[in-house]
Amino acid sequence: MKKISTIFLQVVVVLIGIVALVLLIWLPLTEGRATNLDLFSIYLDPFILYGYAASIAFFVALYKAFKLLGYIGQDKVFSSNSVMALKSIKYCAIILSILIVMAGLYIRIFHNKEDDPAGFLAICIMTTFVCIIIGAAAAVFEKILQNAVDMKSENDLTI
Repeated sequence: MKKISTIFLQVVVVLIGIVALVLLIWLPLTEGRATNLDLFSIYLDPFILYGYAASIAFFVALYKAFKLLGYIGQDKVFSSNSVMALKSIKYCAIILSILIVMAGLYIRIFHNKEDDPAGFLAICIMTTFVCIIIGAAAAVFEKILQNAVDMKSENDLTI
C-alpha cells in the first residue's frame, strides 16, 4: 500500500510540474501587456523572463520532492539523501519567496499609475506565504529526519 501511495504522489508532483509548465508557456500569450506584441517580443519581455528565471527554483523543488518520494518508496527515508532533498526544498522555498517579494515590490513601485496592481500584489502575498509555510515545514522535517539519521547511525555503530 505504501508503494502505491508514493507512486500516486509522484504522479501528482509530475502533473503539478506539467500544469505549471503549460501555464508558463500559455499565460504570457493572454497577458494584458502582450496582446499587441508579436510572439518573439512576448517572450523577450523582461518581466516574463524574470518569471521564467524564478520558476527554476519551483521546478528544482518539485524535482527534489519527486526524489524524496522515491526514497520513501524504496524505504530509504532515513538517509542523508532524504535530508539533502528536504534541505534543497527549504532553500528553493526561501529563494522563491524572495523572488516573489521582489517582483511584487517592482510592480508596486514601477506600475503604470492607470493600472491597479492590487490583484497581482494579493497573489504575490499569498504565494509568498505558501512558500514560507513550505520552507518552514521542510526545515522542521529536515531537523527531525536529521536527528533520526543521527540516532540510526549511532545505533549502527553500537551494534
